[in-house]
Amino acid sequence: MPADPRPAVQVFGRADSRETQKALRFFKERRVPVHYVDVARKPPALGELRRFAQRLGVAALVDSAGRRYRDLGLAYLRSSDDELLERLAADPALLRLPLVRSGSSFSAGLAEPDWTAWIRGGDTAGPDASGRTGRS
Repeated sequence: MPADPRPAVQVFGRADSRETQKALRFFKERRVPVHYVDVARKPPALGELRRFAQRLGVAALVDSAGRRYRDLGLAYLRSSDDELLERLAADPALLRLPLVRSGSSFSAGLAEPDWTAWIRGGDTAGPDASGRTGRS
C-alpha cells in the first residue's frame, strides 16, 4: 500500500479554544492525520517555541488580544525575544492558538488558506500582513 501523500500536521492548542477546535475540524474534514497536543496538559517546550519563532517571529506567537496578556500588563513591558519566549513556555495561556506545523511550514492562529496550500502540496509565500503565518 503506498504511503499517504497528505502531510501529517501537529496542532498545539487547548480543548476549550474555539480556534483550536476549528483547526482540528478543518484537518479532520479533509482526512489529514493530526497529532494534537493540549498545551494545558503538556506545554510546548522552549525549543519547540523557538522553531515557531524562527519562522514566524516571537510577536506572532503572543495572543496580545487575550485576557491573560492584559491581566499581566505585558503591553507595557519591554521584553527581549528570549525573555518573551521563556514567558510563553512557562505560561501557555499567552500563546496565540492554534500553533500548527506541517514539515517546514508553520502557522499561529487560524490560517485556513495556508493549511489548504499545505494539503495541496503547495506552500505559502510567507507571512501575511499580520505576520501570523510563514514557511522556511
